[in-house]
Amino acid sequence: MRIALAQVISSSKPASNLELIRDYAEQAKAAGAGLVVFPEAAMCAFGNPLESVAEPLDGPWASSVRTLAADLGITIVAGMFTPGSGGRVRNTLLVTGPGTETSYDKIHLFDAFGFAESDAVDGGEAPVTFSHGGLTFGLATCYDVRFPALFTANARAGADVNIVCASWGAGPGKTEQWDLLVRARALDSTSYVLACGQGDPASLGRARTGTAPTGVGHSAVISPLGETLASLGEAPGLAVYDLDPAIPAEVRERLPVLANAKDFTPA
Repeated sequence: MRIALAQVISSSKPASNLELIRDYAEQAKAAGAGLVVFPEAAMCAFGNPLESVAEPLDGPWASSVRTLAADLGITIVAGMFTPGSGGRVRNTLLVTGPGTETSYDKIHLFDAFGFAESDAVDGGEAPVTFSHGGLTFGLATCYDVRFPALFTANARAGADVNIVCASWGAGPGKTEQWDLLVRARALDSTSYVLACGQGDPASLGRARTGTAPTGVGHSAVISPLGETLASLGEAPGLAVYDLDPAIPAEVRERLPVLANAKDFTPA
């Protein structure tokens, strides 16, 4: 199954970001992909008032993505913001395409490195998986990548592939951590990892301001054995790769870490 990672750099304007999604989804379709993954915050870049752009999953922004996916005959995964509780929003991944419709709300909120996502974002509660093209996919968002249990839970629910959408924060060692973490989560879960991040605004000559995580790039396709199969640098771009549905099962037969794992949860 051919997939694509669309490493974009979102702006503060959801309407402009819809056109960006259209452009890259059309490129992915032209390249033969059946599924295209966009980053976290594809609807609107961090560092902007999220409550003013948040819309429900049946609102105009998501409906436009849904129509685009139907028109192109491709499944789209894209980060958006939906209304939460207490005046906050939810950091949501929309998944939509022919025969596929689901969403995931980010569980682990980024209260680290001087940034408090929980001030503005209402956390999700449950893992989500979906099936497409003979594969099962699990979903995760950015800071989730630091929590192996989510990835192994998705794998135990049948996921052959874990998708991680991110708008990774810049800083000393942060790009190296991203590269390490996405490879480690593939090994933990013996699944493919599709790691799609926002591109680095500095690659377009834009100065970083404030503490909002606006992306470092380095999107990648990782094998169930932790190998980098395809990758991008800091700038916007599209990575296309053919996933082999047989590989996760073959790896799990040879390296049965999921079957061998012990439960250390206190009784």
